[in-house]
Amino acid sequence: MRESFGSVMPVTVYALNLFDIADRDEYLAYSKRSPREVARHGGRVVALGQFRQSITGDVEPRKVLILVEWDSKDAFDSYCDDPDLADLHAHRENGASSYVWHLFDRLDDLRPLLKLG
Repeated sequence: MRESFGSVMPVTVYALNLFDIADRDEYLAYSKRSPREVARHGGRVVALGQFRQSITGDVEPRKVLILVEWDSKDAFDSYCDDPDLADLHAHRENGASSYVWHLFDRLDDLRPLLKLG
């Protein structure tokens, strides 16, 4: 949380999703419904991508990239933990493989990471 004018505001988080398609029909079932549910829980897709080339690094390439911006970690958790979405999450899990799902806090710049000590 960060303070803003005396109140505490939630920190925006980004969910980085990297994966391969394991079952086209299962993932299509997920992708038809997920944008509405993500939005309902405070998220929005900011980038979709298809793997092009590995430049550097030791991460095994995945075919698909999805970057989702969430209003807060609580918003992300509400999406993941909503019991009404259990069937939706099953489509994602069954439709994708080699899934990497990482959360990152939004930063206005890199200064907080570059502070000494």
